[in-house]
Amino acid sequence: MTWMIIRLILSLAFVAAVLFFAARLAKKKGLGQGNGLIEVVARQRMGRASTVNVVRIADVVLVVGATEEQVTLLAEVDADAVDAALRERRVPIAVGARADDEDAEVHTFAARTTSPALAGSVFDRNGWGTFVNQLRERTVRKP
Repeated sequence: MTWMIIRLILSLAFVAAVLFFAARLAKKKGLGQGNGLIEVVARQRMGRASTVNVVRIADVVLVVGATEEQVTLLAEVDADAVDAALRERRVPIAVGARADDEDAEVHTFAARTTSPALAGSVFDRNGWGTFVNQLRERTVRKP
């Protein structure tokens, strides 16, 4: 029984080491990372296989529609209007955080409301949305 536990721990350590070195290699080669020039500002699913994306390329903001077969330019939007709309959608994440403190803010997107009975539970959509947005804010590189 103890030999099985030791083998399990050694196997997990081996897998963790392989993942660690694969992540280091991917980071070193630049895999999975953009060059910082292109940023997806917003994304909205329109159907099973179609989305509308707001993409910032340098100082130009484009609205593109994407399906499985093609990507179509829908419009070019003023960058200042997009920045203003994003600033309006930020909310403080920390208790006592100041509204003008940009480090204590996170993007929030329109989430479906849940019933008050589920508030604070594992099934609360707003709680998961806030959690995912906080993780995104901590993991996304900022220029």
